[in-house]
Amino acid sequence: MSLSVSRRLAAVTALAVAGLLSATAPAALATPTSVAAAPTPPDIPLANVKAHLTQLQSIATANGGNRAHGKAGYKASIDYVKAKLDAAGFTTTLQTFTSSGATGYNLIADWPGGDPNSVLMSGSHLDSVNAGPGINDNGSGSAGILETALAVSRAQLQPTKHLRFGWWGAEELGMIGSKYYVNNLPAAEKSKISGYLNFDMIGSPNPGYFVYDDDPTIEQTFKNYYAGIGVSTEIETEGDGRSDHAPFKSAGIPVGGLFSGADYTKTAAQATKWGGTSGQAFDRCYHSSCDTTANINDTALDRNSDAIAYAIWNLGASTPVPPGPSFENTADVNIPDSPAAAVNSPITVSGVTGNAPATTKVDVNIVHPYIGDLVVDLVAPDGTLYNLHNRTGGSADNIIKSVTVNASSEVANGVWNLRVKDAAAQDVGYINSWKITF
Repeated sequence: MSLSVSRRLAAVTALAVAGLLSATAPAALATPTSVAAAPTPPDIPLANVKAHLTQLQSIATANGGNRAHGKAGYKASIDYVKAKLDAAGFTTTLQTFTSSGATGYNLIADWPGGDPNSVLMSGSHLDSVNAGPGINDNGSGSAGILETALAVSRAQLQPTKHLRFGWWGAEELGMIGSKYYVNNLPAAEKSKISGYLNFDMIGSPNPGYFVYDDDPTIEQTFKNYYAGIGVSTEIETEGDGRSDHAPFKSAGIPVGGLFSGADYTKTAAQATKWGGTSGQAFDRCYHSSCDTTANINDTALDRNSDAIAYAIWNLGASTPVPPGPSFENTADVNIPDSPAAAVNSPITVSGVTGNAPATTKVDVNIVHPYIGDLVVDLVAPDGTLYNLHNRTGGSADNIIKSVTVNASSEVANGVWNLRVKDAAAQDVGYINSWKITF
């Protein structure tokens, strides 16, 4: 692919291990903890993703010009994806349902290994509308996660979490396939899904870079990727509740995802930021016969496919933290501009027996327009520092993440502080809230 991964992205990758960033204690009183980093995410070959789109186009052309629910083109699309995954070593399941008098299909693919009680799932809808072949909507998302799944196989990835992929039918009729899947999962199985990532249109010809703002950890993981390659993002609003993440979200499952825009119009400010044409739809061929392989922006498809891999590699490597007693401070604390002193947000912990666990979890929510300025530490009652964030992320805004700290040498009870120092001038923000869980 034409994009190179910068040193900046490499630094961000080290910080984004599933949003549960491994924090060691850098201060003299703290003993560093050895924590395995996530494997390096691969560069997803753009040519491979486009080859899948070419196949989907050929399938549509041979089957009346579309790949819609109940039509031969949809079943042929499912068969194509399933064959690729079967050959790559996935365990695949074809789930059938009925909608509008026709049989529909969901394809579920599980990668062997990982914690069966902590499942990271990624999905996209594979059907098109009747009007056209649906290459951007949603061949693009389907091809992106297919090639990422094949990259998992090529790498023989052994993530902490169990990886599952899904291709949904009849999304264009109202998310029928994904609703069927979620509604037919036993409650115990729903509780095992730690996160669902949705990819519906990632190659729009006049693209934007939109990130779902649902689960904070998933959102921040995608934002970290884009910050690392110097691309600004915006919160996704056009497709809110209109794609296959909605049934998962309704079931209480954390969700996130990416979107490159549909029939909303790109503003002048967005065109300045991302290129393309202002006053024109992100996808002028949305739900139309011209949604063909010519309706794809290679750069957007390339970046978004790499972002999928980045999220799966990092989120899949995180270690689940058992729930324990939590303590939270929701009072806003202003962070003054450099060179002012660091500020503290205290939490008094009581009623916890013994020492803090090796999996002490710290949830941080800091509002700031330039997180590359900030140094964030957890301060134990005895004054030991555990660094949570050290001037990474550049011009990305807001620190919303969970951090796992080995604080097992610390007595749990006492006053813990979140300490934030602005180490460079020109931007100010505030601590919105933070929480510590033992």
